[in-house]
Amino acid sequence: MSTVLLRQVPVSSPVHNLWAGTKMIGAFLISVLVMFWPSWTALGAIAAFLVLVGALARLPLGTLPRLPWWFWATLAAGAVLNLPMGGAAVLRYAQVVLFGLVLVAASLLIAWTTPMGDIAPALAKLGAPLRRLKVPVDEWAVVVALTLRGLPLLLEEIRVLRAARKLRPKNPLIDRAADSPLIDILTAAMAVATRRATELGEAITARGGTGRLTAHPSSPTWRDAFAIGLVALVCLGSVALDLLI
Repeated sequence: MSTVLLRQVPVSSPVHNLWAGTKMIGAFLISVLVMFWPSWTALGAIAAFLVLVGALARLPLGTLPRLPWWFWATLAAGAVLNLPMGGAAVLRYAQVVLFGLVLVAASLLIAWTTPMGDIAPALAKLGAPLRRLKVPVDEWAVVVALTLRGLPLLLEEIRVLRAARKLRPKNPLIDRAADSPLIDILTAAMAVATRRATELGEAITARGGTGRLTAHPSSPTWRDAFAIGLVALVCLGSVALDLLI
């Protein structure tokens, strides 16, 4: 499976140059649309729009995750289980799958075109009005930032742990005495995550605390206003097209 997840693809494009908050607002608008209007027309229009955005972002085909065979087998099994209920159930199942893929694609486009360091400042700026209500906006932004930065590291560590376990010499006596492979990997992953968390905490302290994670200066421009207007136009246009059809 491809590990190019939650990492920016280093290319230059108009989508990369947009403010991080603009992309999050666009993904939110798309999510609201497909949740309250999940018709085939709306889903198809949004899927085509996301493909167009990916092409505009100049993302290479290698960016797409190479999912394992069991993922597609699971989707096929779900379709087979819906066959006895009739064609309508299968179509509904396919609609739900497309709904999930659209939401995941919108999220991945943000990750592939946005530096992870820009997410927290954008969240802090978008949530600025909530500070008047004593909502801990900065703390939430810091949690999101640390999660986004730490998840790729954790995935890479798990991949290394799995490779190291496969290379370990086979010993029947040790295998019988040891726990199951899943427990071994989970225990090692927890130890690695604890070590990584300690190192990350020390690095944050040395750089002045978590406030610096949300203090990066960034603000929208006229390009961002145009992008949000375009997303809103696509959402409204998909609904209008569905009503006409």
